[in-house]
Amino acid sequence: MSNTFNGLGLHLGNLSTLSSAQTRSISAENFTGEKGKGGMATEGTGAIAARELGRPWKISPSINIAGNSTVTLAEIEGPGAIQQIWLTVHPTFWRRLVLRFYWDGEETPSVEVPVGDFFCNGWGVRCNVTSLPVAVNPAGGFNCYWEMPFRKSARITIENIAPDEVRGFYYQINYTLTDVPEDRAYFHAQWRRNNPLPYKTDHTLLDGVKGQGHFIGTYIAWGVNNNGWWGEGEIKFFMDGDKDYPTICGTGTEDYFGGAWNFEFPQGQYGVFSSPFSGMPQVIKPDGLYQSQQRFGLYRWHIMDPVRFQEDLRVTIQAIGWRSRHNDQVRYLPMQDDIASTSFWYQSEPHAPFPALPDRDGLEVI
Repeated sequence: MSNTFNGLGLHLGNLSTLSSAQTRSISAENFTGEKGKGGMATEGTGAIAARELGRPWKISPSINIAGNSTVTLAEIEGPGAIQQIWLTVHPTFWRRLVLRFYWDGEETPSVEVPVGDFFCNGWGVRCNVTSLPVAVNPAGGFNCYWEMPFRKSARITIENIAPDEVRGFYYQINYTLTDVPEDRAYFHAQWRRNNPLPYKTDHTLLDGVKGQGHFIGTYIAWGVNNNGWWGEGEIKFFMDGDKDYPTICGTGTEDYFGGAWNFEFPQGQYGVFSSPFSGMPQVIKPDGLYQSQQRFGLYRWHIMDPVRFQEDLRVTIQAIGWRSRHNDQVRYLPMQDDIASTSFWYQSEPHAPFPALPDRDGLEVI
């Protein structure tokens, strides 16, 4: 019997279909993902605990990452696709570690994002997420299910931008080796931050994207620097030659992220939620001492409604609050907030170079 299904585009409807695709996995117990080579370590972070047991008793479950250094987590020869990634590390390091993905030998990364923001945890405070492509489970178990096809090769690195060693970085990268059709695009993710956002300007999530592709979502770590409601701003998608005015314009921040009426439910409280395609799973409230600002974590996935572009894409969002409210009349307040966004999209290669990532101080949660 010939199995023609390549094992990509999985869903419940085709899960029972046989395929000739080969499943592999990379972790600290099998750095290369090679068949039959897992659990063979003789040294590693678990060697002392396993000293009375020896091979193959959990000798290398994790790695340590030296300060100011980059480690290659995965180097895979294609064709194939990454199908799931799990990792965990202490929250202290979530903005100090930068993930980068390179497809088919490219020199500049298609993914460049701090590890916490990539998994919808940008504030360095543990937060569970229950969405379709990203799931964060107790206690800080990061999972992503974005399909990431490649034709020649895939390389994933992690950089520690701080001088201190990171101890206890655990990871598992599950992938398939299989044929990749011509119409499969490459996965991209980019991080940007304004802190603070300049007065009367929009936060730019993406700009300078060139080629054909589709926008599949964003996570924003939004820190508010004013009293009152902060989410009147509209998201805008400028595509295929749009200049001053976008093709797609939202109606408000909470509307774009799938909520309504200031996310206020029950009355007097923010209604935290996490659903398959949108959510505000994190609300960090001031504590009356050192934790002085309101901070929010929000995501919106365009899985059933990808924003398709043929030539170029720019995405912005406004930060608008309420300046005053008298006789039910509101004046808008342009906000100067701390906004850190991670944008996710697929596109044909080559991609345009990303803007330079800020240094350690520019990434830090402050």
